Amino acid sequence: MGVGNEVTRRAAFLDRDGVINRAIVRDGQPHPPADLKGLELLPGVPAALSRLREVGFLSIVVTNQPDVARGVSLRKDVEAINEKLRSELALDAILVCWHDDAQACDCRKPKPGLLLQAARDYGIDLSASYMVGDRWRDIEAGRSAGCRTVWINRGYKERAPQGADYETDGLPDAVDWILENGGLHERRS
Repeated sequence: MGVGNEVTRRAAFLDRDGVINRAIVRDGQPHPPADLKGLELLPGVPAALSRLREVGFLSIVVTNQPDVARGVSLRKDVEAINEKLRSELALDAILVCWHDDAQACDCRKPKPGLLLQAARDYGIDLSASYMVGDRWRDIEAGRSAGCRTVWINRGYKERAPQGADYETDGLPDAVDWILENGGLHERRS
C-alpha cells in the first residue's frame, strides 16, 4: 500500500499478550486469556497507541497463538479477542500465527514472517520500524526483520532476549523511547 513499490511507512509491531493485554502467568510462563471474559488491557495502552498514530506510525499486532494448534483454545475465541482489541484501540492490523513449533512455519516468532508479510502488505520500511515484545521470540523476530527492538520485561521464568535496543516495564514507556529515539524524525540516510 506504499506509493507504487516505494517503502515509506514506519510501524510499531507489537506482541499481543503481555504488551497490549495482560498475559495469564502460570508457573512463571505467560499464556493468553482463554476468551473475552479474561481480556484485560494493560494500563496506558490506549493512550500509547494513540500517540503512535498521531506521529504517523502504523500499529500492527503480531502474535503467536499456538494454543489453537494444540487444541487448548478455540480459534473463534482468539478472533473475538482480536476483534475487541481492533474495535477499541488505534490498531491498524492484527496478524496471527496459528501454528505450533512442530509445524515449522515461517510466521511463528522468532521467525520474522509476520513482520515481513506486514512490510509487503503495508509498504513498511522495516529499518525505520520497531518491534515491542515481552518474550525472547519477539525480540529475535524484530532483529531478524531489521527492526529496532524493545523488550517489556515481565520477569517470566524463561530465557531473556539478547540484544534488545531498550528494556522497559510497559508500552507507555516503550512508546516514549520510540518517540525519543527516531520516532518523531524522518529516517536518516
